[in-house]
Amino acid sequence: MRKSLDLDDDGCYLQPGKKESIEECGFNTTVKTILIIHGWTMSGMFESWMHKLVAAVQRRESEANVVVVDWLGLAHQLYPDAVNHTHQVGQSIATLLDWLQEEVQLQLEDVHMIGYSLGAHVAGYAGTFVKGIGRITGLDPAGPMFEGAESHKRLSPDDADFVDVLHTYTRGALGVSIGIQEPIGHIDIYPNGGDVQPGCSLGDVLSTAAAGNFVEVMKCEHERAVHLFVDSLMNKDHVSYAFQCTGPDRFKKGICLSCRKNRCNSIGYNAKKMRTRRNSKMYLKTRADTPFGGYHYQMKMHVFDRKKADDADPTFYVKLYGSHNDTEDVSVDIADGVGLNLTNTFLVFTEEDIGELLKISLRWEGPSDSWSSVLKHLRSSFWSWSSSRNKKVLEVRRIRVKAGETQKK
Repeated sequence: MRKSLDLDDDGCYLQPGKKESIEECGFNTTVKTILIIHGWTMSGMFESWMHKLVAAVQRRESEANVVVVDWLGLAHQLYPDAVNHTHQVGQSIATLLDWLQEEVQLQLEDVHMIGYSLGAHVAGYAGTFVKGIGRITGLDPAGPMFEGAESHKRLSPDDADFVDVLHTYTRGALGVSIGIQEPIGHIDIYPNGGDVQPGCSLGDVLSTAAAGNFVEVMKCEHERAVHLFVDSLMNKDHVSYAFQCTGPDRFKKGICLSCRKNRCNSIGYNAKKMRTRRNSKMYLKTRADTPFGGYHYQMKMHVFDRKKADDADPTFYVKLYGSHNDTEDVSVDIADGVGLNLTNTFLVFTEEDIGELLKISLRWEGPSDSWSSVLKHLRSSFWSWSSSRNKKVLEVRRIRVKAGETQKK
């Protein structure tokens, strides 16, 4: 158990059956109890993220009981063997909680378990053995040997009153993903689609890691879930929001930026409790570094072509002008092309807070003699433009912009 912000302080050990350890550790039953559970380890030592997470929790919740679950001896084995030990470790945590209930009347609703990778499933087992835990947060729960498993053999919504999950490494090879792909909580949040994380490309990682340290390359996306959670603790005034959507492709099209009926939530420590009958999958985009939060905009644009063409495939840029700041040209993902004579929806993401949106400019780049570059300000509900030469005439009948974070239109 951590008793101070001094990371060189070894803390003390809570030992079931030894009541004196409760007093020695200064365990306080009137505040939150936060348990942090590591995952599989190849080094047999706590990794640097553990110290960052513990420090962030203690700074945010200075009065809380912060307990680090040390199962390094059982986790520092071949992966299948470590998986087989998760049940045992979860049972040991449940024994600790039962003992604290009996000795000092611990309130289980005040318990929050945070598990990374295999540690998320350890927390799930603990929640299976002792009912009534307040919250479990899964940080990119491990995928191998858990994907598709029955709910009682992995983390699931039944394990706590509120189970929230961050998925950051859901792509894999041969059908195996390092992080679990399926939704396993009350809310499952997939930053950047739960796939490619900004700042985790081979070049990005090798620029900050020792040459040839490919372990760091492999860890970057998996561990990003931890750093997003730390970010939520340290930057409480810069909250990152995720939006409910049926899948990443629809989210990338800007279709899912509604907060009606609990369709959006803050991520990480700030997530609001949601009890739903089915899993709620949520998505957001992030920056490459802390603070990770950015700003999402939905842009609906009705594009009209008098020649009745079906679609076009330009390169599309937008620039936003706000009361606080202006963006550079932002490339807009239009993988499916631009439908003509209908309303298109796009997602625009900015890394900086521009304040209240005042106007926008658009720039289109397409095949010569097909599209002309345009630059117009959003001032009314009807726009049109054409080139001065005898080129295709394109009209934008209507543009509507909605800010995801504020829900303002």
